[in-house]
Amino acid sequence: MNWFIGTGIFASLCLEGLTERNITFSRIITGLPTRSGRNGKENPSPVELKAIELGLSAERTGKLTENHELIRALEAEKPEYIFVIDFGQIIREPFLSCMCLNIHPSLLPKYRGAAPIQRALLNGEKFTGVTLFRLAGAMDAGDITAQAETPIAPDDNASDLYERLASMGCDIAAKALSSELAFTPQDGSLATFAPKITKQEHEASFSMTAETFCNTVRALDMSGGAFVQVHGKRLKLWRARVRPDMNAGACGEVLSTDGGLIVSCCDCGVELLEVQAEGRNRTGGLEWARGMRLKSGGIL
Repeated sequence: MNWFIGTGIFASLCLEGLTERNITFSRIITGLPTRSGRNGKENPSPVELKAIELGLSAERTGKLTENHELIRALEAEKPEYIFVIDFGQIIREPFLSCMCLNIHPSLLPKYRGAAPIQRALLNGEKFTGVTLFRLAGAMDAGDITAQAETPIAPDDNASDLYERLASMGCDIAAKALSSELAFTPQDGSLATFAPKITKQEHEASFSMTAETFCNTVRALDMSGGAFVQVHGKRLKLWRARVRPDMNAGACGEVLSTDGGLIVSCCDCGVELLEVQAEGRNRTGGLEWARGMRLKSGGIL
């Protein structure tokens, strides 16, 4: 008998992946819905939506340690494993006394925290990975039972890594659970941290290096998107690539609209592959440039 506790998108991918690998759950527990819009529309969590898609039931909870009904069920059912993934709450007793396992999308102890995928991309990492570990009192500091590594390709964005790392995490979890678990303590002296992305970090600038600019775009494609200010309005950036073959001009200068929209950063060009103007749908960068009548030498 296993439980699953999770809320976010990464958790929903892991729920699907673990279920596909014949790891079943007697209880699926998720956070309360968020609300949006003037009418306060209720938005179920990604895990709840995934459970419905899979024909499973999910139960909602507020603060876990205040859910006395769930605590009584924990004592009565004594689950063998509790997968706690992307839940957004600190797990405390009596849950920690159970075998609480987490699939974390980094090579712990690197990138402990809420945004490991985004931080790895922002920092220009060439490799990342996934870790299966047992929860402890401190954040992402528990003993490790399995890890797997993967390279980060130049065109990988956050959504690519969410999918890949969730699949890898489910693979190592299924393999680990097929035998007796063995654990290795983390070396806390090597820990780095991955705090949540702030609103200010969503704004890119052509004064950045081209690599930093593109890393920002790649990192934030699942977090509302990066943006630049163009003539007082936000232009969201969904895909971009470094163009080292294009020499830098003034920051924000249009270098070319011949086959692609290439704009100067401080060191070389970046090609804006997919953008979104305010109130518009996503479109190719060149298509947007033509609509704006941009010419080489213009400044964004």
